[in-house]
Amino acid sequence: MALVTSTPTYEEPIIAEVDMGSDFSEPTVRATVVQASTVFYDTPATLDKAERLLAKAASYGSQLVVFPEAFIGGYPRGSSFGVTIGNRTAKGREEFRKYRLAAIDVPGPEVDRLAAMAEKYKVHLVMGVIERDGYTLYCTVVFFDSQGHYLGKHRKIMPTAIERVIWGFGDGSTIPVFETPIGKIGAAICWENKMPLLRTAMYAKGVEIYCAPTADSRDLWQATVTHIAHEGGCFVLSANQFCRRKDYPPAPEHVFEGLEDDLTPDSVVCAGGSVIISPSGTVLAGPNYEDEALITADLDLGEIARAKFDFDVVGHYARPEVLSLIVKDHPTNPVTFASASTKTEEKSK
Repeated sequence: MALVTSTPTYEEPIIAEVDMGSDFSEPTVRATVVQASTVFYDTPATLDKAERLLAKAASYGSQLVVFPEAFIGGYPRGSSFGVTIGNRTAKGREEFRKYRLAAIDVPGPEVDRLAAMAEKYKVHLVMGVIERDGYTLYCTVVFFDSQGHYLGKHRKIMPTAIERVIWGFGDGSTIPVFETPIGKIGAAICWENKMPLLRTAMYAKGVEIYCAPTADSRDLWQATVTHIAHEGGCFVLSANQFCRRKDYPPAPEHVFEGLEDDLTPDSVVCAGGSVIISPSGTVLAGPNYEDEALITADLDLGEIARAKFDFDVVGHYARPEVLSLIVKDHPTNPVTFASASTKTEEKSK
C-alpha cells in the first residue's frame, strides 16, 4: 500500500509502503483523497484548481479521486452570517447572497465540466459541492464514473450547528450507493458520519468504498473514520481541506468570529487530516496535517471479505427479529401539485 503526498506545488510523490499481503483473486483499486483549499468566492478558479489536482492524481494511476466537503462553493469557516437568536444583520444577508452565487446548480454547467474532467482523466470522481436549489443551499456530494457520466448526488441530511442557518436538510432519496467497475461507492459528509442509522443504511446498500468528505481536522475524527471502516467492513476515504487564513477573503469581507485578531495570513485554520483506512481499521495513507497534499493508497478489495468474515453488521451479525431499521427513501417535497400528479397518471395509462 502506498502513501502519496506532495508539496503545494505537487511535485513527485513520496511513497511509504504498508504491506497488506497479496490477493490475486480480487482487484486492487488505486484511490486518492485530495487535501486542498477552495478558492473562496471564485467557483471558476476552484474548478480550474480541481482539474489540476485531478490531472496530477491521474498521473499517479489513481482510478478514484475524492475531494473535500464543500470544495466547490466553499466551506465558510469562522463566519456567523450575522446570526444571533432573534436577529439577522444586513451584512450577514449580503454574505449569504454572495455565498449563494458561488454555489452550483445540480445538474448544471459546473456539473457538466466535472463530468468532462472525469472522462478526460478516466477516473471515478467524488466531489464536495455547495448545491443551489432556488434560494436554498445544500452541502452535497456529486458522483461521476470514469466515462464522464454523472451518477447522482448525496445531500447532507443533518448540517452541524450553525451550518443549519445556511444549508438545507437532505432527505432519504439521496443516500445512494453506486455500483461501479471499481466497487460500490457511497458517501456521508462530516458529522453525519456519526449517525449510526445513516451508516447502517449505507451498509445495507453494500457500500465497499465509503467516502467521508469532512471539515473536521481534529484528532478525534480519526477515531470516527477508523470505527466506520472496522464496523462497516469497508474502505473509508476521508478528504478534508487544508486552509490558511490567506485562503479566505480578508476582513471585513470574511471574518473569523472570535479569532480574527489572533490570526496572521499564514495561520492554519483547517489542518486537514485526510486519511485512507482499510476494512480492518489499518491506516493505509495519512493522516496528513502538514499542507495541501494528494494522499493515495492501493485498495485490495479482498480485504472486505476478510473483514466481514469477522463482522457483517447487516448480515451474519444482524438480529432483525430484535433490531431493524426502516429508511424513508422517497423525496419529501414541501409542495405537490395535484394537476401534475394527474397528468403523470394519465401518461402511465
